[in-house]
Amino acid sequence: MKDSWYDTAQICLNGHVINEKSVELPERNKKFCDQCGAVSVTACQKCNAPIPGYYHEPDLIRPEATYVAPAFCHQCGVAYSWIESRLQASREIARELEGLTDEEKETLIQSLDDIVKDTPKTTIACLRLKKLFDKAGKGTDEMFREILRDFISTTARKLLWP
Repeated sequence: MKDSWYDTAQICLNGHVINEKSVELPERNKKFCDQCGAVSVTACQKCNAPIPGYYHEPDLIRPEATYVAPAFCHQCGVAYSWIESRLQASREIARELEGLTDEEKETLIQSLDDIVKDTPKTTIACLRLKKLFDKAGKGTDEMFREILRDFISTTARKLLWP
């Protein structure tokens, strides 16, 4: 469509969306997140590509949709810091779980990377995680859901927490 464009999103390093229209509405920009105090960014920290924000389409009236922070840079493919920090926290929880062997903890940790992406491995990773969550005990899946719920792939969300 003619004159359609992506605005640049401003997101804190922990993944809180500050402004999905940082170019069009710069008055909404903030240097730091008001939810967690982290620095905000508008570009990939690896390749400096702008983070795609709101998609402007002239002459199209649509209800305001809730913008979701992307997981990976569209330019270089690297996970944004908010994905990495949540995965790291999830790995630390996995290491602390009682009721799992060291081998099972490692399987859980390796499976985490496959639920933030939609790939052929996502389904098998979800199956493994469900089994390990059950074995680790009550409340384990809730801990992981709290950290990862907004940042896992659509497939994983449907399979793990319908």
